[in-house]
Amino acid sequence: MRIGFYQFSPAFGDIEKNLEMLRGSFAKELPHILVLPELAFTGYNFVNREEAIKYAEEIPGPLFEEIRSLSKEKGVAISTGFLERVGDNIYNSAVFVSPEGDYYVYRKVHLFYKEKEIFSPGDRLFVFEYRDAKIGMLICFDWIFPEAMRTLTLMGAEVILHHANLVLPFCQDAMITRSIENRVFIVTANRTGVEDRGGERYVFTGRSQVVAPGGKLLLRVGDEVTGVFSVDIDPDIAGDKNINRFNHLIMDRRQDIYRC
Repeated sequence: MRIGFYQFSPAFGDIEKNLEMLRGSFAKELPHILVLPELAFTGYNFVNREEAIKYAEEIPGPLFEEIRSLSKEKGVAISTGFLERVGDNIYNSAVFVSPEGDYYVYRKVHLFYKEKEIFSPGDRLFVFEYRDAKIGMLICFDWIFPEAMRTLTLMGAEVILHHANLVLPFCQDAMITRSIENRVFIVTANRTGVEDRGGERYVFTGRSQVVAPGGKLLLRVGDEVTGVFSVDIDPDIAGDKNINRFNHLIMDRRQDIYRC
């Protein structure tokens, strides 16, 4: 399986421009799965909830249909962050869309900083299958809670799609640790650029990457680079949880003494 990410700097509030940038990024040869950053089509730094509501869409909706059309046209599964509206709630969500039209929606469980004033939190983690790979999804700040990644691992995930707007300098390196802890592939699609609005200034760190089970860095780009980048992976490798011939990552856990 070939898997990749699209790193770029979204134009705040300009969904059509961001779609055009995505269309312009497609090369002749695309990965089987393309991962985009958190809130890839709207930008991140909303002044308040009222502003965010203006850009939020239900599924199905115009943005979703554009993504589904692109996925079918290009023959690539697209997994992207987006701003979802469900009734009176808005979610910091991610949607995975296959060329066949199947889709899965994940809603960010762990809200960061002032996101708590804007979004409702998601309430579940899940794993699905695509091209014989078992896939889980996380969004940005979810990374700091090891329980989230471990839960997906125990559900059988082999590949974690991590949609991000990372601003802290150590986040990417922490994902190497998460891979070691769980022996899974992790694709972090981060954004670049700066958003300075409403008294809050965010400098996004780029450095999108793909990490293999055991923590090997397969691919990482720079902090200001833009474009689509990809690498071949074998998801079956993540099924082997043996650390060595005496130790097994899952079976050696001491649940009899853990307290949480």
